[in-house]
Amino acid sequence: MEQLTREVLKEILSGERELWPYLEEARRIRETYFGKRVETCAIVNAKSGRCPSDCKFCAQSARYRTGAPEYPLLPEDELLAAAEAAARAGVDRFSFVVSGIRLTRQELDRLCEVLHRCRREFPELKLCASLGQLGEEELISLKEAGLSRYHHNLETAESFYPTICTTQAWRDRLETARRAKRVGLSLCCGGIFGLGEGPEEIISLAETLSALAADSVPVNFLHPIPGTPLENARYLTPFKCLAILTVLRFILPQAEIRVCGGREYNLRDLQALSLFPANALMVGNYLTTRGRNLSDDRQMIEDLGYTSGLRA
Repeated sequence: MEQLTREVLKEILSGERELWPYLEEARRIRETYFGKRVETCAIVNAKSGRCPSDCKFCAQSARYRTGAPEYPLLPEDELLAAAEAAARAGVDRFSFVVSGIRLTRQELDRLCEVLHRCRREFPELKLCASLGQLGEEELISLKEAGLSRYHHNLETAESFYPTICTTQAWRDRLETARRAKRVGLSLCCGGIFGLGEGPEEIISLAETLSALAADSVPVNFLHPIPGTPLENARYLTPFKCLAILTVLRFILPQAEIRVCGGREYNLRDLQALSLFPANALMVGNYLTTRGRNLSDDRQMIEDLGYTSGLRA
């Protein structure tokens, strides 16, 4: 295959080049570093809605009327039950996700207790969290409680970000990601595609994630939510999604690339092909939209000749 210059990558993303040979090359790279294993993760929407940010894609912003559920941090027993269900289903990783810019200290202490209990009761389950812009002391508390990985997305390239969000600075997001790495947590950091960004912005975000040495790169595809400013956005096709995943694999050969929200809506019948460039999959429901049945995902993985720990 020819040298994958920036111009070639842009042509792949814009559809100027036939995708199939590049998708096959991405599969070869993925299997070189990750074999035929598909890592799975699941989440619980631990605190929903009422977010003061104005992210144009988000159903949980208090600025938009979307009908998304609104509730404070769930009781500890409910959070523990969600983690137990994931462990029983054979999911590899489980993440506690909250809305808002950051947790209060009281909420953080409650989650640390949940992490302690999960570590005791489900030692095989790798624990992750997405709790906003936390400081080093707070991140260290989570690590000591049993957290292995922290999630904090950049969402999109720095140059495009101001068109998507004005209430949180992109540089603050970047510093939170760096902070998680500094305290010794594994970092899950990616973004959402289909916001109107172009090839240059996609490549720029991927290059930032490479420089950041993100361990896991979650790839979300916009599922337009009625009531948000992007409710009528229709930028993605199944081939466009596959092209994005392919280019991410070329730029991030050794990172876990994780297909997350919006895959059912955007990839449709081509979902299985996303696991050629990607080696990880979010399963179950997302924050405000429903996902696929676990047994369907397990069958899809097996039909590709791949393996996972799913028992559903």
